[in-house]
Amino acid sequence: QVQLVESGGGYVQAGGSLRLACAVSGRTFSSYKMGWFRQAPGKEREFVAVISANGGTTYYADSVKGRFTISRDNAKNTVSLQMNSLKPEDTATYYCAAARGTRHTSTYISTTDYNDWGQGTQVTVSS
Repeated sequence: QVQLVESGGGYVQAGGSLRLACAVSGRTFSSYKMGWFRQAPGKEREFVAVISANGGTTYYADSVKGRFTISRDNAKNTVSLQMNSLKPEDTATYYCAAARGTRHTSTYISTTDYNDWGQGTQVTVSS
């Protein structure tokens, strides 16, 4: 089991940018696929982005494609989410998660695919 701690959330106007970070404990970080999800009030948690264990493959939800970029640094046990051109509909609590599976990275889009979760960081985008 690993521990995940998100940071970087905040309040931003529409069109602005934020960079989220997730620090992960444990010596096996480089073997995990890492994902970002978000949950708005009254809605289910939804997939945002996922990155393969070596960082070579990424996959995004259509709603964020071209605006968000997921990356990781295996030497520092961190995964990041750069969010540009933010919209009010991006307002949510953002969670990072770790997956230990072996399927293709692009199939890790369900919350049930992930083994460990952070506590979340709030992102609020004003119009």
